[in-house]
Amino acid sequence: MSIELITTDGIFALDGGEWEVTNNIWLVGDDREVVVFDAAHNHERIVQAINGRKVAAIVLTHGHNDHINAAVPLRDAVDAPILLHADDQMLWDVVWPGDQPDRQLEPGAVIKAGGHQLTVLHTPGHSPGCCSFHDADADAVFSGDTLFCGGPGATGRSFSDEPTILRSIRDVLLRLPDQTVVHTGHGDSTTIGAERDGVLERAAELKL
Repeated sequence: MSIELITTDGIFALDGGEWEVTNNIWLVGDDREVVVFDAAHNHERIVQAINGRKVAAIVLTHGHNDHINAAVPLRDAVDAPILLHADDQMLWDVVWPGDQPDRQLEPGAVIKAGGHQLTVLHTPGHSPGCCSFHDADADAVFSGDTLFCGGPGATGRSFSDEPTILRSIRDVLLRLPDQTVVHTGHGDSTTIGAERDGVLERAAELKL
């Protein structure tokens, strides 16, 4: 079993602003089959990393353009379904108005690929449909933009809310063991234990 990181560069656009970003794309599986977490900017780069393996699913942690703007061409290239939580459909529609995800992410569902089993966790706040994915056997969680090395993901733009993201992290992600590695949507990985105190302190400041 393996967890592989690919990075791609592009533009995050929301509320009339644009920012240059580097996105993390995670391949989870083995030498025969993988699941792809996020489809950012350059589908050809992702196809190259897949290297002919079967793709069980293209799983989108949320619907911001920088996480989904390669999703449809990637689906066409590897013949795999796109999964997105229904609460981020409005963000999908901005990027892909003429297309649809193939299936909705359901909290508690299990995504399987190459010996890995990943449980879907709904962790809204950065966007309404943000999800994280817990691989208990690997002691890892794929957090998208919900939890980063250094704290919660950004809020303050459309469809985001700081109290909501703090509750998601506190009530869902912080239930995981401290040694759980957090593989993020941007930047370095971290652990649940490393982020615990900062999240709880901010939640207490907001009296959550």
